[in-house]
Parts: sequence; C-alpha cells; structure tokens
Amino acid sequence: MNKTIIVSNRLPVDLKYDEDKLVVKSSSGGLATGMKSVHREGNGIWIGWSGLANEDMSDLQKAEVDAALAKEKCVQVPLTNSDIDNYYYGFSNTALWPLFHYFQAYTEFELNHWESYVEVNQKFADVVLESVNDGDTVWVHDYQLLLLPEMLREKNPTLTIGFFLHIPYPSYELFRTCPWRNELLQGMLGADLIGFHTYDYARHFLSSVGRIKDVEINFNEISYGNRIIKVDSFPMGIDYNRYHNAALEHDKYPEDSKSELMKSIDFHNRSNDESKLILSIDRMDYTKGIPNRIKSFEYFLNKYPEYKGKVRLVMLAVPSRENVAQYQLLKRETDELVGRINGDLSTISWTPIWYFYRSLPFDELIDLYVSSDVAMVTPVRDGMNLVAKEYVASRTKENGVLILSEMAGAAKEMHEALIVNPNNFDQIADCLKEALEMPAEEQKTRLEALQKRISRYDVERWAGEFLKALKVAKEAVPIQVAKKLTPNKIEEIGLHYKTATKKLLLLDYDGTLVGFKNNPIDASPSQELYDLLDKINRDENTEVAIISGRDRKTLEGWFGSKSYTLVTDHGAWLRKIGEDWVALDHLKSQWKENIRPVLEAFTDSTPGALIEEKEYSLAWHYRKADAEMAALRTMELKHVLKSLLFNNSLSVLDGNKVLEVKNSNINKGRAATSLISNTKYDFIFAIGDDWTDEFMFEELPESAYTVKVGNVKTVANYFIKDNTEVLGLLDNITSL
Repeated sequence: MNKTIIVSNRLPVDLKYDEDKLVVKSSSGGLATGMKSVHREGNGIWIGWSGLANEDMSDLQKAEVDAALAKEKCVQVPLTNSDIDNYYYGFSNTALWPLFHYFQAYTEFELNHWESYVEVNQKFADVVLESVNDGDTVWVHDYQLLLLPEMLREKNPTLTIGFFLHIPYPSYELFRTCPWRNELLQGMLGADLIGFHTYDYARHFLSSVGRIKDVEINFNEISYGNRIIKVDSFPMGIDYNRYHNAALEHDKYPEDSKSELMKSIDFHNRSNDESKLILSIDRMDYTKGIPNRIKSFEYFLNKYPEYKGKVRLVMLAVPSRENVAQYQLLKRETDELVGRINGDLSTISWTPIWYFYRSLPFDELIDLYVSSDVAMVTPVRDGMNLVAKEYVASRTKENGVLILSEMAGAAKEMHEALIVNPNNFDQIADCLKEALEMPAEEQKTRLEALQKRISRYDVERWAGEFLKALKVAKEAVPIQVAKKLTPNKIEEIGLHYKTATKKLLLLDYDGTLVGFKNNPIDASPSQELYDLLDKINRDENTEVAIISGRDRKTLEGWFGSKSYTLVTDHGAWLRKIGEDWVALDHLKSQWKENIRPVLEAFTDSTPGALIEEKEYSLAWHYRKADAEMAALRTMELKHVLKSLLFNNSLSVLDGNKVLEVKNSNINKGRAATSLISNTKYDFIFAIGDDWTDEFMFEELPESAYTVKVGNVKTVANYFIKDNTEVLGLLDNITSL
C-alpha cells in the first residue's frame, strides 16, 4: 500500500529536554492541525527537524528522540546549529522571507547561506528517500524546502510529489533579483502539483517560470520535459469547529475558573458600558504591519476624539526570531510607539493600548477573540493569515467586525470584512469608526456569510482538495507514443549502425546540435561538433545530412567545406555530397515585400524581437523579448498573418521562440523523402527538437529511428531530455 509522506521544516511535535527528561508536546500550528488527518491515516509519516540541534544531544538522547518521534509517526532530519544559523536564519529568513514578502531592503544574498540551503535540502532529500517506496506520495511544504521536489524527482521519478507555498510568491520583477532564481524554480518544478493560497501568487509563479525557464505554459499547466506540472490555488482554512466550539463553551466558565486576562477584560467592560475592544494578534514580524497598525489607531483617536476613553486596542505580539537583528529593531520600535502613545493619551481610568509581548495558551486566545468587538488584521503582506478566520469562527453571538488588509491572502475570499490598505491611515480610521458604529443586523449578515464560507472550506477540506488535485495532476501526463531512449536501446541502435551497409543521419541544427541563442547568428558550430561530425563522416558508408531551417548562405558558411549533405530553409534547398545546390520546388519571394512591413511593425512594438530574412522566408524571433509581452504579440501577429495569408501559398511555422513565414509546400518531410527516394538505406536515424521536425519524422519509414529532443509531444519513436545529450548520443551510436 502506497503511503503519504509530509515534509516540512519543523515536525508537528515540540520536543525539549527538561532536566534530562524528554518532553513531547503536540504543536498547535495551522499546518500541524491541517495535516492531522492526513498524517494519522494509513502508514504515512511526517519528516522534519525536531527542534533539537544534533550536536547538543548525546547518542543516547538521539536514540530516545527517534523512539519518541516514531510513536508519533515522525522521522527527524538531523540538523546542526550551523545548519540552523545559515539555512534557516540565513537563506530562508534573510533572503527568501523578505524577498517573497516584498521587503527587498531587508533581503540579503550570502553565498555561504545559499550553500547551506542546498546542503540542508539535500539532507531532507536523503531522509525522505530512505523512507519512501516507489509510487508513494510526498507533500513538501513551504519556502525552506524549495529545492527538495527536484532532488526527490531526480532520484526516484516514480514518486507523486506535491509542493505548497504558505507565503506569498513575489512578482517576476522582484523574484528575478535573486542570484539563484533558476535553481529555485528548477527545484519547485520537480513537483507534479504546485499550490499557492491565491491565484495572484500562482500567476506570479507562472510568470517567473515563463520568463526565466524556457518552457511551454498553457493556462495553469507547465509542459516540462516529459511531464505536465499543474499550478493552482488552494486557500488554506482553519479547524473551524475547534474555535467555534471553544467559543460556545467560553460563556459557561464559572467566575473562579476565568483567566487573569479575562478578569481584566471583564473589569474593563464593567467600568464603561460604552467600552469597545479592538483586537490585534500577530507574530512579531515586519510583514505584519504592527507599527503601522499602532500609528493608524493613534490617527483614529486624533481624527475621532470622541472615542478617547471608550475604545482600547488589545495588542498581542507573539515573539518570533528574537535573535535576528531586524526583529529586534521591530520589537524596539513597537515598544517605543506603545509607550509614547500611552504616555500622550492615557487618563487615570483609561489606557489606549494594552500590549502583550508573549505567547498565550489556546484558552486565553479564545478569551480575546470572544471579548473583542473589532479585529484589526492589517499585515503589509501576508500569504493567508489565519487569525482573521479564527476570529470569525469564534463569533458565536453573531456580532463583531473584521477589518482586513487587502495585502493578506485571506482578503481574496473574505469579502464581507472591511477591506483596507494597511498604509492608508485615513481609510483605516474611517473603517474603525464604521466598524464601531455598524448596526447589529449588518454585523450579523456579514458574519453569517463569512462563517458559512470558512466552515465549509476548513483546513481538512484544504488538505483533501490538494491531495485529490495532486492525484489528478500525476495522471495528467502528455499523450505520447515516444519512449525515453534508454542505454539498452542506444546500444541496440549502435549495433544496428555498426552492421548496416548504407546509413543516413538526419540532424536538425538549432535546438539539437547546438543550443538556442538570443541572437540566431551567435549559434555557430563548436569545435566539438565539427570534430564529432567529421569523425562520423569518415565512415564511407555513412551520410551525414544536416536538415535545418537556417538559410542557405549561413549553413554553407558553416559547413560548405564539409562533405555533408545540407538541407536549408526547412527543405527549400538541397546540396548532396559533391553536388551543387538544387531547389526542391519552384519558389517565389515577391510576397516578402507585403509581409516584411507587418513584421517590422511588430518588431518596433516588441523590444527584443528581430527579423531574420532568408532567401525564401521571413523569420520573426522573439527569444530576447519579455515573455508575457511576446506571448501577447505572437498571438496578435499570428492573427494578422492568418488574415493576410488566406487563400495564399504561404504558411506560418510556429517554432521555438520564432514565427516563420514560408511557402506552404516546403517542409522537412518533403526534403527527407527526396533524400531517401533514390538511395536504399538500411539504417536511418533522425533527430530534431521542434514541430518543424515532425514533418520529417512522419515521412520516414517505420524502420527509421526517430528521436525528439525535449518535449515528447511527438510522432517520433523516442525522446531524450534536452540538447545537451545529443552529441553524446551520436558519439555512442557511431562508436560501438
């Protein structure tokens, strides 16, 4: 039976040694709660760091920790203090966290932090690979493990791999500033399904993939190698019943069992019938906008002074990353702001801000949720923010108002909240006034809608929906007849080549023999390529034929002195070994005068695009253009060309980052047929990378070996990963 393995930076249990005694306590975090049912079902396990540094434990303690975790169906990844300093506090939280939350000024890119990040991701991969069997499902969580999916995929391609990012994903313009952007994307693309809290984050990710990685994207699907990767949004929920039921029980507490916090709140309420409490709960993190919230509350009191003495901001700031300088500065700023405002505005009977810098147990959190008339959840950037949902779930008396930042992922689904810009103090002040004065009926209407939504899509449903989508994504493989070219098959082809008496190699050029370049003229042959082709060509029974979309002048300049067969312009011109150039059809080029101005107009409006003029075709290259702009322009250009070429003998070839207008009756298939029609070959091998080569594959006899480079949407018999494998493949086949 296949199992599901959850992987996150921390395990869902908190471990610590108290006077040499191991204390194991379940975590109450959102992820731990959400994955509880998935973790408990079947024979699944949870892999992560225990919270205890490896060198701080004796061998006996390590064994004790492993045994305790095994009872909880958990496996630890052993990390050192150095790992935590460089991978966690370093790259994860001084590079990725601020960058992904749009705090570029706080972002630091240090090489040693990056190297540690790679090393620790590999440690996670090693532990996961020791724990999985073929066909298992692995669900990787969050920004600390962006490289893990690809590491797992590379070692065990049978795994079903999901990845979920719990923080925002930044726009391409911000993400591109990361020196290791390509490696991070490569890591994430190891997954079958990549999930985000909102569609905006998914869109930013797809934009980055399209602009940085040379892959095909169709809506929310990425065609990558021989896989389809799905990208979608799954807004995380909460354990709704836990908060709602706790709030229902809250009013039944006898007076002597109430917490000191609740007694203080009750005293505050009794001392002023008009008293209102405004709640703020956050980790002490610069993304949460705590200083802005305090300043906006001060602005509200000064704009609407009639509320002085009648409202109080109850602010709970949970300590976080206290050893990081930026967080220490934030704590100091918050302390000073609260001190100044309380000093300026307090009276004998009223303090505007109650400020708590500590963690609170669950029961006291419920005290705050139940007792507060308004909740201010105004982060400057937040992946989701579950506090907003917890507050709504706790409103059992059908009253209370949520003020929510538009920068929180939760704002995308909690439309009935009062949505604000966290930087607009005037708007927040007005919303506070609106919330405090909102009629009971309107409060009830808004809360009912919010509660209905978040109770229906709770955290268990979130996990279930993701796993269901992951199963579908894994099954969504490209329709293909091509098989991966294995070492055994390569050996078989090599043996056939060795024994054959008349052999033909049909070799595409761009994207096959050489990689693509931003400027087509830069893709000249390397000495390695010349040496390999010359070696193959020395076999008098082998005909090397380069069959390319390149123009005759360029290909002749590169290979004119070689005794190879050359086919140019997608099959317009042919030069057999020792013979002159011949046109394979009667071609005209007068049409270019009408088409060229159209291409020039699109080139002028698409920075980075360029026109390549060939003897009998025009090619519009957009490899250097912005990916999203190019996608729009190519769609427009194809529409314009289609109308111009209607009832014409011209067609548009849609190649790799190029549109080419040429005569309809010219293609590589006809050229290949011409080559094999007058010669009896007992070995034919053809290789190419884009759909212009499909014409060639289709026209060759069934006995031919046809190989597609990269994307396996093909009629070819076999495929290889990319063009970096081509020269080695040709060498292997012809050297046996």
